[in-house]
Amino acid sequence: MNDAALQAQSGSDEADPPLYYRAHVFVCCNRRPEGHRRGSCAAKGSEGLRDYMKARAKELRLQSVRVNAAGCLDRCEFGPTLVIYPEGVWYSPKTREEVDEILEMHLVRGRRVRRLMLTEQDRPSPKG
Repeated sequence: MNDAALQAQSGSDEADPPLYYRAHVFVCCNRRPEGHRRGSCAAKGSEGLRDYMKARAKELRLQSVRVNAAGCLDRCEFGPTLVIYPEGVWYSPKTREEVDEILEMHLVRGRRVRRLMLTEQDRPSPKG
């Protein structure tokens, strides 16, 4: 449904309020049992990367950016994974340096880091 249809459905002519955060980053911190066929982002270091990203965002004074832990985002095979909203851009950073690159390029400069992005083809394996 497009914005005009949503607005018509709500019966309001008022503009939407401004976003509370310019960007909201959800870092998958899901933990599955060791040896699980899909793995888990937490086992691949996502909690440490989330803590680092949160601290660096604060150091960079990115008050309009919120970094949160998330439960399973259903892409653990490609983890650690994170998604940035409102754009819905998915990344798979493996190192602090890659987190720094996402912070600087995407969240400061507004440019996507294509080499770290997950694509439509990066889907979980069918359950079997």
